[in-house]
Amino acid sequence: MPPILLHYETHDVSSDARARDGDESKPWILLVHGMLSSRSQWMLNLPTLTEHYRAVVIELLGHGRSPSPTTPESYTPQAYGAQFEAIRQLLGAERWYVVGQSLGAALSLRYTLDHPERVIAQVFTNSNSALAPPGWDDQIRPRIEKQADEYRRDGRDAILRNRLNPTAAKWLDDDVRAAFVKDVALHDPEGLAMTGVHTTVGSSVYTRAAETTVPTLLVVGEREERFAASRRYAEETFPDIRVVPTSAGHASNLGAPDQFNAAVLAFFAEHPPG
Repeated sequence: MPPILLHYETHDVSSDARARDGDESKPWILLVHGMLSSRSQWMLNLPTLTEHYRAVVIELLGHGRSPSPTTPESYTPQAYGAQFEAIRQLLGAERWYVVGQSLGAALSLRYTLDHPERVIAQVFTNSNSALAPPGWDDQIRPRIEKQADEYRRDGRDAILRNRLNPTAAKWLDDDVRAAFVKDVALHDPEGLAMTGVHTTVGSSVYTRAAETTVPTLLVVGEREERFAASRRYAEETFPDIRVVPTSAGHASNLGAPDQFNAAVLAFFAEHPPG
């Protein structure tokens, strides 16, 4: 088992006497955010989800409180899968639920493909990187490498002007925005550069989606029109998938948290750990 590099936090709002150490009767959920996001991605979901589940929230390498290793191998989707497995074992979870957002969805979907026996059911949100067709890596690589160069040259300025910077979203709840401001200030430009080149490139599970054996829920933000083709592919390809539309954009869990939370709870209830 590799050493755990990722910063992770556990959440449980049990109201009984077991709350101090966590309610061991609750199943675990792994929550994985996307590029330039952080642990704050789940602020509007955790209060509801942890009424029924224990949650573990990670931060990607170079993001928030996680380190920025110098070895490219640490950033690969396969390395993330090994990290998720190490965290699962440390928590003592025989099986768990998995939720991925954007680039985090690419990582969580691949993890489920590689470790289906460890996943009860999974949820993901809009993720063009996760369902990018063959040839996408060659198309996107020049832009990713240019962006990496900008991170290394301009540092924090490059982070703040990136279109994925969550602090720039005008529709965000004020408390969530304030949390993101603190988290984004911790992002490491070198770690983000490495993430783009070694995680985003090569993250697609397009050619493996049909191999999925775990019940799958896609909570779609319908306002993101460029995800429409990926949505159709998911509906046609994943063997056991349900799709729930929301009135959100790219990040349905933040843009339509009530809809997202309700969809996740209902879906997981249909797939109990037993």
